[in-house]
Formats: sequence, structure tokens, C-alpha cells
Amino acid sequence: MRQKKVLVSGCFDLLHAGHIAFLNEAASYGRLYISVGTDKNLELLKQKAAYFKEDERAYIVGSIRCVEKAFLASGSGMLDFAPDIERIRPDYFIVNEDGHTPEKKRLCAKLGVEYVILKRTPAANLPPRASSQIKKDLKFPYRLALAGGWIDQPWVSRVCPGSMVVASIYPTLSFHDRSGMATSSRKIAIELWGDGLPCGRPERMAELLFGAENPPGSAYVSGSQDHLGLLLPGISRLHYAGKNWPDKIDSTRDAETCRWLESVLHLVPLKPRPEGYNPLELKRLSRRWIKYLGDSGEACYASILNRDVVGLGASLRRSMEAWRKILPKTVPDSLLREVEKYSTHPGAMFSGSGGGYMIVASEKKIPGGLKIRIRY
Repeated sequence: MRQKKVLVSGCFDLLHAGHIAFLNEAASYGRLYISVGTDKNLELLKQKAAYFKEDERAYIVGSIRCVEKAFLASGSGMLDFAPDIERIRPDYFIVNEDGHTPEKKRLCAKLGVEYVILKRTPAANLPPRASSQIKKDLKFPYRLALAGGWIDQPWVSRVCPGSMVVASIYPTLSFHDRSGMATSSRKIAIELWGDGLPCGRPERMAELLFGAENPPGSAYVSGSQDHLGLLLPGISRLHYAGKNWPDKIDSTRDAETCRWLESVLHLVPLKPRPEGYNPLELKRLSRRWIKYLGDSGEACYASILNRDVVGLGASLRRSMEAWRKILPKTVPDSLLREVEKYSTHPGAMFSGSGGGYMIVASEKKIPGGLKIRIRY
């Protein structure tokens, strides 16, 4: 008895578990043939190049156990597989819900090929995936700084060593400039590497970015927590002891911990700091308060690892208390009223000097609060 034939088409760029689950299900209908979109046709349809070249995509798909054969599509446009379906004469042409179009269905009806639409169902115990979302996730991240900020400056940590906490977050929205989200460092990173993260060890890439933003003779040296926070995945504690670079870095990429932090952090937009604003106009570098600042970073990281929202909120408050003592201009009196609005929650702080976003730690919903996604 002749085994039935199945044809599937697609670009199969950034192959993921969802693709494999789909192809395994398609292969249950018969011998599976894959028509892989060419580079030229993808650029025509999407006005951008694929991440992987056509030969590599065809090779990867053809290497999957359930696939009989993969080849480059012979046609062009949305029905680039049309010459292939006439040549192969499959019994079934199979798409998932996202890939269904009336034109595909009409072509199959004309040729007497059964048209099958499969639901997008992930494999057991795996999250659902979509290439479009993965490509969004690959866009360059932002940096969220939590308790301990300013300890990365040598003129602060020389007085007393201490720690701060940063997290690399996906660009789920476009954050305002001058709002403490490392947007200046991020722009330089995109000039260097484009929208995608660079290949290489993240800490080494952060060193290169630090050097690019702070060439010799720079009047102001941007703190390395910006560059490390952008490029180190997950949540990191950076310990500084009088130098531009931390002497110790601890990070967690634990999925449950990162998801917990996403669930209890809320960002409420404030006004960006104004042009010409100088948060360093007044310095009172007391050892007592700089130690208090560095200790807030230690407490922040410990609270995150323990998933302790009360401790996390307290560390945010302590960090701002320390800022008011050592760098009074970073916490203008005009914005203190904003902090007081969240006095019934575990804690809140500004994302940047003079404003930016209010970072609120709370298990309750915050009106107007934006949610983050940590890149772990």
C-alpha cells in the first residue's frame, strides 16, 4: 500500500520547539516534504533578510528525524510552493492556524489536495513559541537598575565598597530617554551591533561597550552598570570597590525567580529629567550613607533570591534615602510627593536621577503601572 505524502511550506527561520511539534504532527499523516522559502522571496514578502541563509535553513529542517526531504521553494510570492505541490502531488498540504490563507486553500482544491489546518499546540511541558515573538525578543534590551545605584562610580565606592542590582529586560515598549533605563548606552550598542545582541561572552561585550561610550578624555564616565545591565542576562548583583569595573559579579537566570520579579515590579511613567539637569551639582559623600547605599543593593539581591517583596520594597526605599543624603539633587523635593503615593506598598524608587519611571514593588495591581519582561 502506497504511503501517503504530505507537503508543508514555510521559511523556518529561527527554528524552535513549536516548529518541531508542528512537523511531528504533520508527519503523522504520511511522508513529510518541506518547501523552504528562499532568501529572495522572504525579502520580497517581509522587506527584510532572514536570520539564516536559505541553504542553512533547508539543511536544518531536512535534518529533522520526521522529515523525508526538504528543498528550496521553486516559486515566488505567497504561493511560492505552487510549482512544488504540482510536482510532488501530495495527498495533504498542511498549515498551522497562523499559516492558513484562502489562496492556499483554493490552490489545494484546484489540484485535488486535501487541505489540513493544525492548531498551534506546543509539545508537552514546553511553552508556546512564535518566530515573530522570538525576533522581537532578539531586539536590543534595556537595563533596569534597582537598589544601590551610583555605587558603580569610583568616587562613590572608594569611600565605601558596596553593591547594586541590575536586570536586563526585553524591549516590550520604547522607554523614554533621560529616564534611567540606559538609553544612551543602548544607542551606542545598536550603533556597534545593530538591533541584535552581539556574539561573545556578555561580560567581555560589556567591556567593549563601556570603552566605546567612555573614550579617553571623557569629562564624565558613564558607570559600567549600564553596560553590564544591558548585556548580562537575568538579574545581577555588581559589587564595586573603588574602580570603574566591579570586583565581583553574581547573577541569577532562574526562571521562577525572574518571573516572580516581573510579577511584583511595576513601572509608572514620570517626566524624564530636563535637559541640562545636573544631579551631581551637590555631593555629600558620607561613608555612613554610602555604606547604607551599598547595603541596600545587597539586601535587594537577597530579597529577590528569597522572593521577598517586603524586603525588596525596603531596599528600594533605603536606596532613595541614601541618594537624598549623598546626592540631594537626584531626588528633587517636587517628586517626593510621587513616592508618597505608594506608601501603602512595600516600596518605591525612581528609575533615574530626577524622575524617569517610578519603580514600585508590590503584589497588588498598580494603576498605570507597566510590566517588564526579564531577559533570562
